[in-house]
Amino acid sequence: MTSQKPATPVIDNARLEDIPAITRIYADAVLNGKASFEWDAPDENEMRRRYQSLLDNQFPYLVARLGDKVIGYAYAGPFHNRIGYKWTVENTVYIDPAYHGRGIGTLFLEQLIKTCTDKNFRQMVAVIGDNANEGSIRLHKKSGFIHAGTLKSVGRKHGVWLDSVLMQRSLGPGSGTPPDKE
Repeated sequence: MTSQKPATPVIDNARLEDIPAITRIYADAVLNGKASFEWDAPDENEMRRRYQSLLDNQFPYLVARLGDKVIGYAYAGPFHNRIGYKWTVENTVYIDPAYHGRGIGTLFLEQLIKTCTDKNFRQMVAVIGDNANEGSIRLHKKSGFIHAGTLKSVGRKHGVWLDSVLMQRSLGPGSGTPPDKE
């Protein structure tokens, strides 16, 4: 009797052994897309360093598994490094192109929003590479983000100028109350 792979991906905490799949997914986005403004795909050592830095600072880092295959990853990290921004996170979501449009991004954002709210973060920001990235803009809007602005022609990739779309949503009480500790 063969076991069947689940039809719905499972969102799970990323592990070190997921780094090769994460690296592959990101490399495709870097080399073939405009969501990331990197030109050269980082290797596994660099992706491992980035992963470890987020974990060391208590940020969530997730993967989507379909059976034993990693088909996407997402994390929240610092929006900016200045102390006054410490209650604001920036989210990142990348999904294997073969699995786009299947609701995986929604599952990721739901989990990131819950985890970051539980950690007392108050704002989540999405910096979306290019205003033509309608899928990501729709995903964030569906998850309660509002358009916060567009930075025109701030990046260049594949021979064209690209915008950055900023979207934002409050977490928990948002700015309605001060954080537990300053």
